[in-house]
Amino acid sequence: MIIVGLTGSIGTGKSTAAGLFKQLGAYIIDWDELARQVVRPHSKAWKEIVECFGNDFLNEDLTLNRQKLADIVFSNREKVARLNQIVHPEVVKEDERITEEIKSLDPDALIIKDIPLLHEAALPISVDKTIVVSASEQTQLRRLAEKGVSREDARNRMESQLPLEEKTRSADFVIDNDGSLDETKRQVEGIYSLLRKGQRRRKRA
Repeated sequence: MIIVGLTGSIGTGKSTAAGLFKQLGAYIIDWDELARQVVRPHSKAWKEIVECFGNDFLNEDLTLNRQKLADIVFSNREKVARLNQIVHPEVVKEDERITEEIKSLDPDALIIKDIPLLHEAALPISVDKTIVVSASEQTQLRRLAEKGVSREDARNRMESQLPLEEKTRSADFVIDNDGSLDETKRQVEGIYSLLRKGQRRRKRA
């Protein structure tokens, strides 16, 4: 089994890259999806979030209104850090459970863990390789605007993360996602092939 951390910054297109890896046969563990699961109403993390930030961002069914919560925390680094302290331990537990499940089913699995804050958060998780999905600031802002995120909110979210330049310097692979989908797909296919080759060499060693 090989575990790869896939990251980038908001609006760079991590989900697109993850989807392409999935098409090639990789298992995907989406930390954004896990983060949604662990804050279900009345869960441990949900209770801590409400206690810490209040309940003004709850929907009528008591689920979190993620946009309202983002409006509260992303302009304040301390609040972002506190939210991560609440959510990340629960996400890590679920990640570990899924990883073990995949390992038992497919010992030769290639697992891509789509972790937005792989570099920012001190996570108790190890990966064999890291991939950073990169895009220009202009592209990031355009993609976020297409999702209805205001320019101010987009910049607040981008500034709450480490600069892409820092992330790419420490990456094993970088995907330039400024171009067409076909260009991104070619890069993903190349990285997937290299990871599989490395996996086979490691098995023979």
